[in-house]
Amino acid sequence: MRIQRTVQYLLLSAGFLALPLPVASFAANPDKVEFKKEGKAVKTISVDDLRAITRERSLEVFEPHERRNRVYRALPARAIFDEVFGKDWEKAREIVFTAIDGFQPSVPVKRFLHHDGYFAFANENKGPFTLTNKLQNEEAVTLGPLYLVWDNIGSKELLETWVSDMPYQIKTIDLKMKEGFPNMLPPSGSSEDVQRGFDHFRTQCAACHTINGDGGGKAPELNYPESVVEYIKPEYLKRWILAPQTIRYNTHMPALAEEISNREKVAGEIIVYLKAMSGAKRAPSGNPGDISR
Repeated sequence: MRIQRTVQYLLLSAGFLALPLPVASFAANPDKVEFKKEGKAVKTISVDDLRAITRERSLEVFEPHERRNRVYRALPARAIFDEVFGKDWEKAREIVFTAIDGFQPSVPVKRFLHHDGYFAFANENKGPFTLTNKLQNEEAVTLGPLYLVWDNIGSKELLETWVSDMPYQIKTIDLKMKEGFPNMLPPSGSSEDVQRGFDHFRTQCAACHTINGDGGGKAPELNYPESVVEYIKPEYLKRWILAPQTIRYNTHMPALAEEISNREKVAGEIIVYLKAMSGAKRAPSGNPGDISR
C-alpha cells in the first residue's frame, strides 16, 4: 500500500494523474447552484427555480466532447445573471465556474456580452442528461445540475475556445470584479510571447491546473514547489500538451483542441509562459514571498 501511494504521489507531481474528485461537498444539494460575488455567497438556487426566472428554449449546439451536434433545453445566461446579480455583472471582469470534479474555468464577462451563452439543464429528447466525453477515454459523464453551452454553430471564435468555456456539472458561479488569479499573472515586464502563453494557459489549461495555487482543482499544480519545465524535457512537455496519449496511455488529459489555429505555436508559447513562471514561484496559500533559489 505504501509503495502504491508513493507511485501515485510521483505521478501526481509529474502531472500524469488528476486529483481526487471532491464530490462529497456537493452531495447535500445535488440540484442546486450557488451564486457568489468575489467569493461571498449571494444566493443558492435550484434548477427548477432558475427555470422560473426566464423562458427556456431548445438550443442546438456543436458538442465538442462528442464532436457532433446535440440539442439541449437551456436558459439564457444573461437573463440569469440579471436576476441574480443585477446589471452590475456586466461591469465585472470574469465569471469563475466550479464543477463537481474540480474543473474551474474562468470565462471573461465580455464573452457573455458578445455571444449567446446558455445554461443547459436537460436533453431535448428527454433522455438522460449525459454525454460520452471522447476527450477523456470515452468517459460517460452526467452534465447536471447545469452545463454552460454556447450558440456556437458557425462561430469560429467559439469553436476554438470550446471545452475550456463549456463546463458541465456546474455547482458554483462566482462573479469576479477584478483579476481572479493574481498568482498566475506573468512577471512584470514579460515578453509578448510570455503574455500570449499566459492568455493561452488561462483559456486552455487553467480550468484544470493551478499555477502558484491559482486555477482549477481537477489536475496537479504545475509551478510550485517545482515547475514542470524543471523536470520534463521541453520536447516531451510539448507532446504532452499536443498529444498526451502518446506519453501516457489512458490519460484523462485532453489534447489541445484540433480546431485551434497554429496548435504547435500555441503549445510553444504555453511552455514559454511556464518557463517564465518557474522564476516567480509563490506558495499556494497566496503568500507573495518569492521562493526562487
